[in-house]
Amino acid sequence: MKPKLTNEMDRRTFVKAAAGTLAASAVTSLAAQAQAGGQQARRRAPNVILMICDDLGSGDLHCYGSSLKTPNLDRMASEGARFTRFNTAHPICSASRAALLTGRYSSRSHTQGAYGPSSPDGMDLDEKTLADILKTAGYKSMAIGKWHLGYPPQYLPTSRGFDAYYGVPWSVDMAPLPLLRDTTVTEANANREMLTPLYTEEAVKFIDASASSPFFLYVAYSYPHDPPTGSPRFRGHSGLGRQGDAIEEIDWIFGEMRNAVHRNNLDEDTLIFFTSDHGPWFQGCPGPRRGRKATTFEGGVRIPFIARWTGAIPAGRVIDEWGSNLDVVPTVTSICGAKPSPNPLDGLDISALLTGKTARLDRGTILYFAVSQHQQLLECARKGNWKLRISQGTGEIYINDWLSGSCGPKRHFLLPHPELYNLELDPAESYDAAVDYPERIKEIEHDIEVLIPTFPENVQSAFSELKANPGSPFTPAAAATRSGDLKAPNWIYVPNWRREIS
Repeated sequence: MKPKLTNEMDRRTFVKAAAGTLAASAVTSLAAQAQAGGQQARRRAPNVILMICDDLGSGDLHCYGSSLKTPNLDRMASEGARFTRFNTAHPICSASRAALLTGRYSSRSHTQGAYGPSSPDGMDLDEKTLADILKTAGYKSMAIGKWHLGYPPQYLPTSRGFDAYYGVPWSVDMAPLPLLRDTTVTEANANREMLTPLYTEEAVKFIDASASSPFFLYVAYSYPHDPPTGSPRFRGHSGLGRQGDAIEEIDWIFGEMRNAVHRNNLDEDTLIFFTSDHGPWFQGCPGPRRGRKATTFEGGVRIPFIARWTGAIPAGRVIDEWGSNLDVVPTVTSICGAKPSPNPLDGLDISALLTGKTARLDRGTILYFAVSQHQQLLECARKGNWKLRISQGTGEIYINDWLSGSCGPKRHFLLPHPELYNLELDPAESYDAAVDYPERIKEIEHDIEVLIPTFPENVQSAFSELKANPGSPFTPAAAATRSGDLKAPNWIYVPNWRREIS
């Protein structure tokens, strides 16, 4: 018999509990009844569970092509919708979470790339989180796991719309790593090996205690961020090292949360999202894409995104349309009937895309900001499948290693020749097609000029400075930029079209 999780269950018992298989519900969904001609409405707006991993790549789950065993998340995808082209709004930790929880670019909220133990502030206090928004619709809420949007009390979850919090304020590669209950430190330095099961124990308790009223549960796992680890029970589980073990434990733990939803008869009343904050760092799989975490190449910004809502989202739906984590706030706000954020949003309501009522969205141009002090430096813009790279930082452009200092500020230069990539035909960004599509470049450049004035003054100033700081015309496409005064050595051949700055 599958062991039952209870509020009184101790941590050791919880970690050892075996994952049960979720039986398929035999109850006809209220949504299906309505489609068949019935007049019965849904009981209430759905609960919302939003789960986000730290540094999970777009190719790390089995349902996205990985050899790792992720049966619970694979099942979620088969019971709901899986996006193949879903991007984060920023490729670094704090900035991506700010975008996810507000529906706005992190450059609008002056969010740092990654807050740490010495950070004195956090995401702008006038930003409204999804918890703030759902509170207007009577939702009970809790944040569990890695917060990373500021440590002083006014920046912690209980001051940002959440009723309760349990977790750590920053990443597992930072020390010390305090474990908090609301704003009280319960452990000065958390046991990193036990974070995944501890988070899930709290999540299961919250679901059990909140079954009778609408709730919003935000669970932010600390792994598989470097240094990756799982609990002792999962050591060696994957046969592919600790990175694989951490991912497979997250999958198992997700199964425990799904079981809690099912046990409380909430399948038809719970909308579940599973995603990552950005691409993988050193280990992990970005899929057939160039770049990793902290880069604006697709490997740094493409993330898994799975949604499940029994009776509302068709089972087995694979969505190839572009999505963004900016879309979560407007989508949930619409579905739950909450009062919209007073701040203008950058995302779209994709509820019709999730439910199959449409297959396409008119999104317009999306901006890609580089890792910088307050994410003010623009590097790319995408419109449909066309991605235009207008600038690039100096230094290593594939992996950002903190030891070499390349996670810090870089010098940015305007590319002498903007690079244009067709992500439909070239997801690895291997072939600069700019020479063949000059009109497409002009179109996206025009959109950039229209969008930038809507951002704070520091973003506008950074863009003006960028335009006045062209890189060397000798810079090859896809290379890190060189200083504008760089002179080519005598032995190198440089074609005239590369010498000329258009």
